[in-house]
Amino acid sequence: MPHARFLTLTTLLMMGGCMVGPNYHRPSAPTPPAYKEANGWTPIQPSDASDRQDWWTVFGDPTLNALEARVNVSNQTLAAAEAAYREAHAVVAEDQAQLWPVVSADGSATVAGGSGNNNSSSTGTGTGTGGTGKATATGTRSIYQVSVGATWAPDIWGAVRRQVRSAKAQAQASEALVANARLSAQIELASDYFILRQLDEEKRDDDAILAADQHALDVVQNKYNAGNAARSDLLTAKTTLESAQAANTDLAQQRARMEDAIAVLAGEPPASLPLPPGPWNLNVPQIPTTIPSALLQRRPDIANAERTAASQSELIGVAVAAYYPNLNLSAQGGLTASNVGGLVNAAGSFWSLGAQVAETIFNGGLTAAKVRAAHAAYDQAVANYRQTVLAAFQNVEDNMAAQKVFEVEEGQLRAAYDNAQENVTISLNEYQAGTVDYTTVAQAQVTAFQSRNSLTQVQANRLTTAVSLIEALGGGWNTSQLPQG
Repeated sequence: MPHARFLTLTTLLMMGGCMVGPNYHRPSAPTPPAYKEANGWTPIQPSDASDRQDWWTVFGDPTLNALEARVNVSNQTLAAAEAAYREAHAVVAEDQAQLWPVVSADGSATVAGGSGNNNSSSTGTGTGTGGTGKATATGTRSIYQVSVGATWAPDIWGAVRRQVRSAKAQAQASEALVANARLSAQIELASDYFILRQLDEEKRDDDAILAADQHALDVVQNKYNAGNAARSDLLTAKTTLESAQAANTDLAQQRARMEDAIAVLAGEPPASLPLPPGPWNLNVPQIPTTIPSALLQRRPDIANAERTAASQSELIGVAVAAYYPNLNLSAQGGLTASNVGGLVNAAGSFWSLGAQVAETIFNGGLTAAKVRAAHAAYDQAVANYRQTVLAAFQNVEDNMAAQKVFEVEEGQLRAAYDNAQENVTISLNEYQAGTVDYTTVAQAQVTAFQSRNSLTQVQANRLTTAVSLIEALGGGWNTSQLPQG
């Protein structure tokens, strides 16, 4: 019967327990109705949002696809983030364990012994003598005992449940960090890859320019040998060629750095992942946009900030619960006997139930200070969340604007390069005809070289900005991928 009353009491405590402190609601965030730069962009369709995990495939480059596949498997920064998430998930289980009683069992065997003194005397008659004799009696006693005990601190005020909710939110924030680390590594690899291919294209362009400069030097050399050109023309032609050669040589160092960076992002030593020169596939995809409010569900950094705010909100309740008394319940029962076989006899049973209530009367304002600190930490998390949202919208707008600008700029630079190339041909012909000096040819060559590099650079900018816009829109991630348990 006492056991039944104890179980009834604990059940009522579990059912009647409340949770003090505020209940969390997602903080409001400044969200515009539409993007400022959205004019001319294709709205996202349901099928676009269904599965964009392999977002890099929109660029149509098989080598890039193969490299990106290595990130999930071998990138060590991502591996560290995933380990941090597993740790956060384990903390949830630790906090949940506090909701349950702690049950323990023990057994003991004791052998006790002692000694006693008995004095006796006998009296003789006649010539006999009388004397006193001493006898000692000893004995041992055995005690066997088994018992089961339980202690439990019911979560009457919800402090433990708030702690569990906080830990769950923090685990979700940690998972969002994993997603953010994964996306960042993927984005950085794609950007480095396009810079690598840009350098390959510049190398091919420089090789062609070097051939043209060599041809111009041959023309000047022939005219100089024939006495029809000044030595200054010959030196100018040589200087132009040698400067182009130095620039071409520097490309090798830049390319090696990009190749090494890509290998590390893919989780490989640079020597294990050589990347031979490849074609310049300028495939700039049309990236559909979502409505601004959808960005709050698509960016892992926003999800991390929001889940951090949720975690801090629950900790306010944990701090408030310290104002209220704590209840601790205990129970113990077992059997005792003088021999092992006697342990099955209920006659030697025993039990006990206990309850203890404790409340802090005075602690110098410590509890109030912890509550204020919890509120302040929550306010800080909310401000960080709103700032993250604002930065995300700025990120999208900046990259959308850059995409438009670079597209127009590419057309302008292509026209400028075509004109510069034509000017090189004309000036060289005029020099051969003797109507201009070689300085005119050299200037035309430098202008053509710079124009071609500028064109290649803006083409690379269009690709890397497209990658950045995909990152700004959250890649293929969505808050539905956060763990719920």
